[in-house]
Amino acid sequence: MGRLVAVGLLGIALALLGERLLALRNRLKASREVESVDLPHCHLIKGIEAGSEDIDILPNGLAFFSVGLKFPGLHSFAPDKPGGILMMDLKEEKPRARELRISRGFDLASFNPHGISTFIDNDDTVYLFVVNHPEFKNTVEIFKFEEAENSLLHLKTVKHELLPSVNDITAVGPAHFYATNDHYFSDPFLKYLETYLNLHWANVVYYSPNEVKVVAEGFDSANGINISPDDKYIYVADILAHEIHVLEKHTNMNLTQLKVLELDTLVDNLSIDPSSGDIWVLRIQNILSEKPTVTTVYANNGSVLQGSSVASVYDGKLLIGTLYHRALYCEL
Repeated sequence: MGRLVAVGLLGIALALLGERLLALRNRLKASREVESVDLPHCHLIKGIEAGSEDIDILPNGLAFFSVGLKFPGLHSFAPDKPGGILMMDLKEEKPRARELRISRGFDLASFNPHGISTFIDNDDTVYLFVVNHPEFKNTVEIFKFEEAENSLLHLKTVKHELLPSVNDITAVGPAHFYATNDHYFSDPFLKYLETYLNLHWANVVYYSPNEVKVVAEGFDSANGINISPDDKYIYVADILAHEIHVLEKHTNMNLTQLKVLELDTLVDNLSIDPSSGDIWVLRIQNILSEKPTVTTVYANNGSVLQGSSVASVYDGKLLIGTLYHRALYCEL
């Protein structure tokens, strides 16, 4: 009898294990075949061969690239080279990517940049916020962009217990931001367990020098985050749930969910076209309406790009970055 019970329990455990594995494959879209959607005027960006996980573009056409992200289990084409921040001037006739110098005293050897965001202060000072994973830990680095010198002056490193697994960031002040935690835990095994069990413990945190708080939670894996051009709404991509959440921002910086847009693909970083308010990962128009328009502008089966993570537009130009591979420049 005892053996029958043991065999029965083992069978139940194996069945649950199989169900969880199948569910995880579906959440990862592991069996999905990508049909290419091409654009006629595109070329690979020289100097980016090891990933450009996130891109942010200033109103004057200066684009920042976060390059060289490394994670345990993530392939890297430059495993021994630290990450960096590149810049491209999209107003140039033939834009090219240049690496920005970073001020002395900052630990360049362990620089492992992830999501990025810019903020322009009232005096036109440009701040660049960078999610960093030095030695696979979690910090947010705040830099001042010095355009004349093509350099970044490091101002501050932010660490906090409410930022255990930071993925992306959207800046709302010179030292103020919203950030996504793609997991509740920071330990790699517990992260895997959290994903495997589909616990929905990921969240969004608001940070300021005077207050740090969780402002939204219940995500499968909160990933890309951005803000609407009128500063009224925060958009959050839940990559494993294949959703974009629209949240209303209040004067106390709390967030209230308004709607969820369900998609049929993994959604990573979100970029906003400041002129139209369109969201780019796919192209999502009129997200606040009852029936937003969702368009696949570009897709590739891996022959050109592998692991695309961001799309950002400026004045008829489209930049597409990847998690660990190349980056693409297109004219729309």
